[in-house]
Amino acid sequence: MDKITRRSFIKKTVAAGVGIATFPTIFIPKAKAHWAPKTTVHPNVSNLRVVGITDPKMTMSAEQIPQTWADQEKLVNKKAVWEDIDKMACGLADTRNPSEAWRTIFIKPPLKSWSDTVVAIKTNCIFVQHTRSAVMAKVCHILTDILGVKPSHIHIYDARHGHSMVGTPFRGLPEGVRIEGGWNGITVATPVPPPWKGGKAECMEQLTAGFVDILINISMCKGHDPQFGNFTMTMKNHFGTFNPAPAHRSVNVSTDYLMAINQTPEILGKMDDKTGKILYPRQQLCLVDALWASETGPSWGPTHQPNFLAMGVFSPAVDYLVATQFRGKKMGWEPIKEVTRRMLSDFGYSESDLPAGGKMIEA
Repeated sequence: MDKITRRSFIKKTVAAGVGIATFPTIFIPKAKAHWAPKTTVHPNVSNLRVVGITDPKMTMSAEQIPQTWADQEKLVNKKAVWEDIDKMACGLADTRNPSEAWRTIFIKPPLKSWSDTVVAIKTNCIFVQHTRSAVMAKVCHILTDILGVKPSHIHIYDARHGHSMVGTPFRGLPEGVRIEGGWNGITVATPVPPPWKGGKAECMEQLTAGFVDILINISMCKGHDPQFGNFTMTMKNHFGTFNPAPAHRSVNVSTDYLMAINQTPEILGKMDDKTGKILYPRQQLCLVDALWASETGPSWGPTHQPNFLAMGVFSPAVDYLVATQFRGKKMGWEPIKEVTRRMLSDFGYSESDLPAGGKMIEA
């Protein structure tokens, strides 16, 4: 047996101590927290509260359903649209005062003034159905005129199909609002939680780096493939925030990917590492523009003119209720039940948790 001197013993003891101290850091990195299902996302509005409105005054009728965005623009009644969006906000915030409602829905980021706050608006620019100007302009004017956000700090984007935004020259925006188009694209790999098993997916750097404080989701109301529920609305709208390619490689993982990216901090907001609870909500408004809508899709033009809008703060609840109550019961466009129910169950909810007997609140 080798002789152990006092000096060699001390050296080995110190080396062992350093190894024990550094071992957890090197080999067992701290896991990133996942959002804790069913926990509060927005501190002022229930996750499951969704408001809808149907008003024939929002558009003028035509002999045929207009297929181009430009032709639809000519038929939109801006005044009625703006008034109805305010009514929905009052219904969502449970108040009669629109300004008070918007100040309840939109929450200033910590340690920032409204004039320093950065807002990103995800719009859908794929194919031919795009957000109408009156809807987009109203949301932007709420931010600037009521809250005090600088127009130059508002960024309208679709990081996947933003090149098509040139065909959607939004009118009536506050001067200085930035129409970003693709906004430098989808470039940064970020962790994506279960149920998707891919581990990471590419997202926009503006969200992964924390440049954007508030995210607003303005979607269309179109048909789509069965793995997405037979429709595309606010959840799938973020296929222009995250890289959509993983969901299109295999039908077997499409639904998992859709559910998973909508549980990330990039969309929901910064989370506590230990509990998974939202510390500050990033996506603070989800709005469905169904002034015109389609049973088919996603590439086709509108098939109907429902004069309908809906909003909430929690994307899965918005999509579930609009899909079942508006598309299913009102329009007769039945969603795929298995996929649509996952918009509740994957986030910790069931139909019995929904307020008002599972119905949307009518503004």
